[in-house]
Formats: sequence, structure tokens, C-alpha cells
Amino acid sequence: MASRKIAVIIGSLRKDSFNRKVAKTLMLLAPPTLEMEIIEIGQLPLYNQDDDAAPPPVYTEFRDKLKEFDGVLFCTPEYNRSVPAALKNAIDVGSRPYGQSAWGSKPCAVVSVTPGALGAFGANHHLRQSLVFLNMPAMQQPEAYLANIASQYDGDNLTNDSTKAFLQKFVDAFAVWVERHAD
Repeated sequence: MASRKIAVIIGSLRKDSFNRKVAKTLMLLAPPTLEMEIIEIGQLPLYNQDDDAAPPPVYTEFRDKLKEFDGVLFCTPEYNRSVPAALKNAIDVGSRPYGQSAWGSKPCAVVSVTPGALGAFGANHHLRQSLVFLNMPAMQQPEAYLANIASQYDGDNLTNDSTKAFLQKFVDAFAVWVERHAD
């Protein structure tokens, strides 16, 4: 398999977020065919269509950066049964102006992470609705809803062997998915 560049988008802006820890764990577990890089989204001002004619430089930098990647891994918490505003904003910024989406046709996967019991199921599926419109083939199996994550880390170290084995299976399947669907 060829090496593929994967943008890792983390929906939580909290510096010690569990989503960031899971993303970093997945990056460590990834096969050598995936070159994964976290793309930060917290610096993006709220999308405003009025800016399409003369976008802020940070919009252009973000869009150009996304275009360098072959696929995307989203790690998201759940806020009010949906994705955080920062993640939705990054999706909007990357998808505009209309017809010039930097996301289009990139294979992707979604991991939802929460210290709660439901695995951020609502955010996972709400995000998938946007991905359909963006024409991003999203990996269907294995699904990744990580619940009760707070008890599974000691600092940045994942201590739950079952979760680690699942994440290994997930990232290996994602590598196959990307290879199958990348342009």
C-alpha cells in the first residue's frame, strides 16, 4: 500500500481533552501506510459568507492545508447531542466558498469520545450527516463510540487493553478504507 497523509481533526479545544489523547493514541497505533497529522481548528474565526470574496488568511491557510491530505480522521466529543461549535465551524470554513470544498471526496472516519456512558453517539451521527453532504466516504465499520474514557487513561497513556485492541482494529481498518477510497 502507498503511504497516505491523514488530517486528524479534534473537535475539542481543551488542551488536555480526551479526544486529543485518543487521537494521539490512534496516531501511535497507525500502520506505517498512514502519515497522520493533527490540524488545529481553534484559531479559525466563525465562518461568515461575507468573507468569501476576501477570506481571512487563516481560512485560506486552513483550506490549502486540508487539500494536502488524502483522508481525514475526526475525533469529537458530544455537546448537546451534536458536535462542538469549533468542529462545525471548521467544516464550514473548509467547505466554502460553495463548489470549492477542501473536504470533497476525502475518505474519513469518525471517533466519538466521552467520559459519559453513551459514547457520544449523537455527535458521531450528527457529524456523519455533514460528511454525506461534503461527499466524504465515511468508514461504517468498525464504529467507534468510546464511553467512560476518563477512567482509561493515566496521563496520556491508555491503560485499558481492550480499548487499545479496539483502537488498533479501528485504525487498521481505516488504513484499508483510505487506500480503497483515496483518489
